[in-house]
Amino acid sequence: MSGCAVSPRSPSPLIFAHRGASALRPEHTMAAYAKAVEDGADYIEPDLVPTKDGVLIARHEPNITATTDVSQRPEFASRKRTALIDGRTESGWFTTDFTLAEIRTLRARERLPALRPQNTQYDGQFCIPTFEKVIEFAAAEASARGRQIGLIPEIKHSTYFRTLGFDPEALFLQTISAHGAA
Repeated sequence: MSGCAVSPRSPSPLIFAHRGASALRPEHTMAAYAKAVEDGADYIEPDLVPTKDGVLIARHEPNITATTDVSQRPEFASRKRTALIDGRTESGWFTTDFTLAEIRTLRARERLPALRPQNTQYDGQFCIPTFEKVIEFAAAEASARGRQIGLIPEIKHSTYFRTLGFDPEALFLQTISAHGAA
């Protein structure tokens, strides 16, 4: 978890879990969010990127090479490509080349294994969550624990996605509206 703030309505600091409990579980997995809430986080922060079919998923960036097992999946080998993302050239596999159904076949990996080697023990254990699933999780945890569990979502690389014809902000608003949060 990272960060805290003092709310003007609350005398105690609020705890924000950046990417979930990413020091203890691979970031942007339900396990990382669950561990953060278990450890007392008041807010969890999912980074959001769209899939080919316009569903927001929790990933740190559009290139999913480092955060999933996609590079080890022969059925997706032909989708490896190079893209210019906000002025930086990257090679790998990108969320907008995969439908949600295909993303659901992938498993999460620790993005920074040299920094967080203990998290590599979880490689391959967790699926890639949708933003909708994260919203549902936070609501269920808040209800079960009798306290607010907030979300601080971050839409990643919006300008890049717009060049591909996606409108991540509209997808975001549609998703939260479907959950009565707009």
